[in-house]
Amino acid sequence: MKTESVVHEYKNYMGLGVKPSDFDKFWEQALDELNKLPMNFELEKVHIPSNFANFYNLYFMGVGGARIRCQYICPKQMNGKVPGMLMFHGYHCDSGDFTDKLSWVAEGFAVLAMDCRGQGGLSEDQTIVKGTTLKGFIIRGVESGPESLYYRSVFLDTVQAARILMAMEEVDEESIVVQGASQGGALALVCAALEPRVKKVLAQYPFLSDYRKTFEFDITSSAYEELHYWFRFRDPMHEKEKEFFHTLEYIDIQHLASGIKAKVIWAMGLEDGICYPATQFAVYNKIHSPKEMIIFPEYGHEYLPKLGDKVRGFFLD
Repeated sequence: MKTESVVHEYKNYMGLGVKPSDFDKFWEQALDELNKLPMNFELEKVHIPSNFANFYNLYFMGVGGARIRCQYICPKQMNGKVPGMLMFHGYHCDSGDFTDKLSWVAEGFAVLAMDCRGQGGLSEDQTIVKGTTLKGFIIRGVESGPESLYYRSVFLDTVQAARILMAMEEVDEESIVVQGASQGGALALVCAALEPRVKKVLAQYPFLSDYRKTFEFDITSSAYEELHYWFRFRDPMHEKEKEFFHTLEYIDIQHLASGIKAKVIWAMGLEDGICYPATQFAVYNKIHSPKEMIIFPEYGHEYLPKLGDKVRGFFLD
C-alpha cells in the first residue's frame, strides 16, 4: 500500500523546474567546447595483485584545463573486444578501491571509474568563480552564471570519460553501460543523455534534481543543504531567489532526461530524506526510453539489499 500510494501521488509529477528557453542551446555549446578538446589520455600502471585483471590510473584533460583521474581496470585475457562499464561515485567521495570493480571485470567488462573534480579523489578542479563555495558544489559558480557552474564541467567530464572508453582498442563502443548512486546516479543519467551511444543505465536514488521542490523540504541535513546555507549567508531576504533557481535549472537533470536513449533501471528508497522521492520522480517521469523503477519502501538513502543480485543480469544480457 505504501508503494502504491507514493507511486500514485507522483506518477504524473513533472517537477517544479522551469526549463530555460535556451537550455538545449546551452548544452549544445557546451558539447561544442568539449568536441574541440583532444581525446588524449595517459595510462599509469598500478601494481595490485590479481590473477585476471590489470589496473591503471587514467588521466585526461577536461574542460577548463582540469586534469581528471579515473581508475581503469580491464581483463588480462581478452578474446576480441569487451563491453565497457562507466562508474560514478557519490557526493564528496571518490572512486573507492580498484578491487571494488573486480566482479565486473571477471564478467568480461573493462571498467572506467571517474573521480569527480575537486572532490575526494585525485581529479583537479580549476573552476574560478565569484561568490561563496560554502558547503558544497551545487552552488559553486552560481553567482557567475550558468557557464561557470561547477557541474557544467563535471557533466562534460562524464561525456569525455565515455568517449575515451569507447575509443579504446579493446572496448566495444556499441556495448557501453553506466552506473552510480546518489551523485553517481545523477551523473550516470547525464552521461547517457549527453552521450546517447550509452546502452544501459543503473541509477540509484539520483541527486541534482528539482531544486525548487527540494527547497520545500527540510534540507539542512541533506545533500542539498548548501541551497539553504546560500540563502542564509548570501541572500537572507531572498532578493536573488528567482535568479538563483533559474541558474540552477541548467544543471537540473530533469531537463536532460528526455535525451536518454538507453535502457534504465532506477532504484529508490521511499524513506529517502537526502534525495527525496518527489525529486526523483520529476526526472524518471521525463525519461522516454525503456525504464523500470525498483522501490524499497522501508529504505532511504543507503545500501539497498538484494538490488545487486536482482539487476546483475541487466548488464549481462
